[in-house]
Amino acid sequence: MDLKLYKPYFIKFQSLIALFMLCLLISIVSDKFLTLSNGWNVMRQISVNICISVGMTLVVLTAGIDLSVGSVLALCGALTAGLLKNGIAVPEFNLYVGFTIVGAMLAGILAGTSLGAFNGWAITKFKVPSFIATLAMLTIARGLTLLYTQGFPISGLGDQFSYLGTGWLLGIPVPVWISAIVVVAAVILTTKTRLGRYIYAIGGNENASRLSGINISKVKIIVYSIAGALAAVGGLIVTSRLDSAQPNAGNSYELDSIAAVVIGGTSLSGGKGTIMGTVLGAIIIGVLNNGLVLLNVSPFWQQVVKGAVILLAVIIDKSNSKNN
Repeated sequence: MDLKLYKPYFIKFQSLIALFMLCLLISIVSDKFLTLSNGWNVMRQISVNICISVGMTLVVLTAGIDLSVGSVLALCGALTAGLLKNGIAVPEFNLYVGFTIVGAMLAGILAGTSLGAFNGWAITKFKVPSFIATLAMLTIARGLTLLYTQGFPISGLGDQFSYLGTGWLLGIPVPVWISAIVVVAAVILTTKTRLGRYIYAIGGNENASRLSGINISKVKIIVYSIAGALAAVGGLIVTSRLDSAQPNAGNSYELDSIAAVVIGGTSLSGGKGTIMGTVLGAIIIGVLNNGLVLLNVSPFWQQVVKGAVILLAVIIDKSNSKNN
């Protein structure tokens, strides 16, 4: 039997094969893995990473990267919690503005969108590499979070807001519904719209896209804005689930999202990848994290394993690109 004939199929379904093998291995060593409660727990946990990773996918498809999503998540979660609990008070003018749950959430998402747009503007206006621009935003957003919270959690946000992260709807956790809506919208965006075609074109060949009349700056600003907005959505889910906005929330979330994107088959050089591939990558990361917890693996070793998985995925991606 000539295995070379099956190589294209192995490459196409490598993420699915990896997920199957991972689930099989964990189920053998842990009898708690293949349970309904654990399954819903995994889905609830990965819903945040799916939201962030969808935005990261759009960025990577343009041959960029966004290292600021974890800090943006923390800042938007803290801002939403602060507005919901304390509103805006200006004692000098005897002014107080209260916020409803929807109003506070919209403010948080708007803040994330604005931070993402600033990333895109800095990258396109000043030709700053996306790695540097978003690394700077990582530090800026984290610092603003610490300034806003003074280093203390903002807690006691109420049962209605907590429903967003802990509630159930039609037998399915609410965060899973949110991530599903995000995924459907992103699939439509990338496969059925002109913007989606532009995103792939820019990642494939930016110079050719510019000569074709595509407004590169506008598309990139939109893409980074979406990434910021989805990081904010992730921040709302995390804050709601904990019933608290933690100043250090979102640490290493950029690592998980990049891992999901790369494992899902999106090329770091841009122009190649799918949203559903990223979803599969996020599930793999979630299952891996869950399995390591069930096996009582040290959190420090979990970071080592996760880093090794990312490196392996990049090596496989580069190998496949050379072969193609």
